[in-house]
Amino acid sequence: MRGLEDKTALVTGSGRGIGRAIARRLAEEGATIAVNDVDEANAQETIELIEADGGTAVSAIADVTDFEAVASMVETVVDTAGLDVLVNNAGWDRIEWFLEQDPAIWDDIIDLNLKGQMYCSRAVAEHFVESEAPGTIINISSDAARVGSSGEAVYAGAKGGVVSFTKTLARELARNDVNCNVVAPGPTDTPLTREMRETDLGEKILGGMADQVPLGRMAEPDDIAGVVAFLASDDASFMTGQVVSVSGGLTMVG
Repeated sequence: MRGLEDKTALVTGSGRGIGRAIARRLAEEGATIAVNDVDEANAQETIELIEADGGTAVSAIADVTDFEAVASMVETVVDTAGLDVLVNNAGWDRIEWFLEQDPAIWDDIIDLNLKGQMYCSRAVAEHFVESEAPGTIINISSDAARVGSSGEAVYAGAKGGVVSFTKTLARELARNDVNCNVVAPGPTDTPLTREMRETDLGEKILGGMADQVPLGRMAEPDDIAGVVAFLASDDASFMTGQVVSVSGGLTMVG
């Protein structure tokens, strides 16, 4: 991809799963990666993998649901390596019927999947505007936001918020030469997905998902990472406010 060498990308939730694949792919394209995760051991493992591949990475430990921690993390990354790209990937869900889900868990889902992206976007966008430097923000949503998903009502709602938030941010920051786009994965084979399949409902909903995908399988994290790399590159410099589904054709949204 053009234009990723000599840039620094902060990838949240990159200690495993999709976030780790994104971090490694951007590093392969020449970017320095700020590896964010709440779990320091997972983040360090990602850093070691990037370095083993010949890339460069720094640690950026913070809980993205804590705005003060996010602001401090972004300041440290800027001072250490600069910052050109934010990938808001950190997320979490639990598959349960809405009418059976404990409302106490809703805040956890919304805080991580929506407010965490808002916090990171605010801190990074302030850096872009104050430094008068062009920048890129890529928010990871879900096709659950676009078409709904049984067992994921609150998650889908939060991810729908990500789409609307990003479109508005794209309009507001265009004058500052900051591009904001969304990647919406379909069902993806990750550690979290495998954990969710350990419940009866999770297996019922996810177990036969690959058979419903026109391309015949669930997504792999690398499938998502490739699209993120494109949106982070100069090849996508005239794209902003867009939502790109990566679902193998499971959803075909115009």
